[in-house]
Amino acid sequence: MSVKRKGNSTVTIFPDWCKGCGICAAFCPAKVMELNDQGKAVVLREEECINCGFCELHCPDFAIMVRPKVNDEIPAVCRAVLEKAARKPKTAASDGAAEKAGSGKQKG
Repeated sequence: MSVKRKGNSTVTIFPDWCKGCGICAAFCPAKVMELNDQGKAVVLREEECINCGFCELHCPDFAIMVRPKVNDEIPAVCRAVLEKAARKPKTAASDGAAEKAGSGKQKG
């Protein structure tokens, strides 16, 4: 079972879709959201979200999205992999395959 960690999620509520049933606020184990004075769900303590997904799964209006926060390290990792692949020397087999692919033209 994965460990739930606080502060790794972004919670988005689409107020135009929310009818204010309160299911999300009533059953959120981390008490991340509440209903505002218009009766709509709002996120008050996003840093407390444990990414359990209860609110998103149980919202009858599909008005809530819970997503992992973007990690700044991911692009650096991808960049490192791409740089490593670019430095990798070509093999004789891959050079021969490229030549064969380009030799489809008939000499005339």
